[in-house]
Amino acid sequence: MDTSLVLVLLLSPFLGFLFNVFLGKKAGKNIAGIVGTLSVAVSFAVTLYLFGYNQVNPEPVVINLFDWISIERFNVNFGFLIDQLSIIWLLFVTGIGSLIHLYSISYMHDDEKMHSFFAYLNLFIFFMITLVIGSNLLVMFIGWEGVGLCSYLLIGFWYKNQDFNDAAKKAFIMNRIGDLGFLIGIFIVGSLFNTLDFTSLRNIITTASDINDLWIAIAALALFIGASGKSAQIPLYTWLPDAMAGPTPVSALIHAATMVTAGIFMITRLNFLFDYVPSVQNIIAIIGAITALVAATIALVQNDIKKVLAYSTVSQLGLMFLALGLGAYEIAVFHVITHAFFKACLFLGSGSVIHGLHGEQDMRKMGGLKKAMPITFITMLIAALAISGIFPLAGFWSKDEILMTAFHENKALWVIGSIASIMTAFYMFRLIYLTFFNSFRGTEEQKHHLHESPSLITLPLIILAILSFFGGIISLPGHSWLNEYLSPLFSKVAHEAHTFGTTEYMLMAVASIGALIGIGIAYKKYLKDNTIPSEDAEITGVSKVLYNKYYVDEAYDALFVKPTNVLSSFFRDSVETTLSTIVFGFGKVTNEIALQGKRIHNGSVGLYLFAFVIGVVAIITYLFL
Repeated sequence: MDTSLVLVLLLSPFLGFLFNVFLGKKAGKNIAGIVGTLSVAVSFAVTLYLFGYNQVNPEPVVINLFDWISIERFNVNFGFLIDQLSIIWLLFVTGIGSLIHLYSISYMHDDEKMHSFFAYLNLFIFFMITLVIGSNLLVMFIGWEGVGLCSYLLIGFWYKNQDFNDAAKKAFIMNRIGDLGFLIGIFIVGSLFNTLDFTSLRNIITTASDINDLWIAIAALALFIGASGKSAQIPLYTWLPDAMAGPTPVSALIHAATMVTAGIFMITRLNFLFDYVPSVQNIIAIIGAITALVAATIALVQNDIKKVLAYSTVSQLGLMFLALGLGAYEIAVFHVITHAFFKACLFLGSGSVIHGLHGEQDMRKMGGLKKAMPITFITMLIAALAISGIFPLAGFWSKDEILMTAFHENKALWVIGSIASIMTAFYMFRLIYLTFFNSFRGTEEQKHHLHESPSLITLPLIILAILSFFGGIISLPGHSWLNEYLSPLFSKVAHEAHTFGTTEYMLMAVASIGALIGIGIAYKKYLKDNTIPSEDAEITGVSKVLYNKYYVDEAYDALFVKPTNVLSSFFRDSVETTLSTIVFGFGKVTNEIALQGKRIHNGSVGLYLFAFVIGVVAIITYLFL
């Protein structure tokens, strides 16, 4: 494999970033958008070539650019690893990323800082590619921190709104908490094995017999904490719904193609390490299942269209972690892929709705949009059916495999996952019915200007809807292309499955009936009865607890934010004031001494001669007496 191709893959978005930083404003909005989109499209084209090359030459390719760190027996190269896992991730990172960039040309056209927006998007893709193709944990960490930086820049892109700034800071800080865990895991792994290279680690861990079980378990747990921060698992999940403050294409990029999938990728890349510590895998599965259920319950009553989708993402990520914890890495990857299709479609569809309503995001003020926005409606309907797990759309196959695996491995987790899936179907069709059906509930001005979005917005929606419908064919029961493709990465492709028979058909039927029940309840309440959610002040009881997200943010504020602010104020007002007084006191004394000396240097030659004579007399006296 030619090294230059991999460099083109990586550097093309970075060159787009540089162009928009230095020339984007002068070139104009259209040029800034076109260059930003083409730079990612080039990476996608290279990825397609690498995919074809890998089909013919399936062996992993390691490209070491240079020696980075060399300390006695510890060496780290700055290198890239191109294998089945990195190629799969690159396909949807660059492919869906290209569609989101294309969508953004129209969506952000009226923004005066459009060139900056595309610069940040390009940088986001650059760092995500770095994360995915890094050959060791340190190179991955560069990409890991880079996507955290870009999320901060994009979530707070409209920085004149202080709430958006707060959301950006919240995302940045909570991710740093997870990243500390990731760093600790890296340090422990490096100390145990004297390498951070993925290939070397796999060879050592799968063959060695004298590994310290306690320390490797601690390392795995620390790495999982890092994954929890990036992929929004309990307790580090509250930043992701607030990340909706950024422009809608940013939401789609974070939720579908880049940042939140990083934790899934890292654990899948290190599957050999996590397989070694089943106790940590159990923790991952339990946290994933609980996250899926808790986020789904919160989504039931949210009225902001993007908040519903945000909590949906947290819930779906929980199902992916459930699969990871059960050792079904290939199934988790399958759901990452299908989720990228339908969640990108849903977010971009919500952006189309918001665009048509001039910024309105409250579903209580929508309704009746299916006639005015037919393409947006049809594409979002397909994506909603997919995420609900309706046969034969993509989400049916991937979600069903997770639930079937859970049924065979841990029936309690299967029950939790199934309940979360039923809730998913309910709240997604609650969104569809409130947004597109019955009469319009917005203002007359909004109603007068209702129209379908431009083609640059609807074209990506159509492509993503098609992928949401047919995407499941990459891993059909009994003949999974995806499982076969990923098989070299895992010591076992475990879940190809529990022999597909009566039990599996029964589980598919149960999942499908559950989804239909969720949709049916939503139909009865929000379409047939035309129920409109209550205003915020009128929400009571359990609904109020769910609407306020179990008051977790308030609890974090009371336990961490306010005490930190009090402590900061104490150091600022007392400790720092005292130290400043001491430091400035030395400065004042020095200054006063200097002022006295300054008075002597007044330009009087007579005074200087007098001082000279006094000095000579003093020296002679000292020497001879």
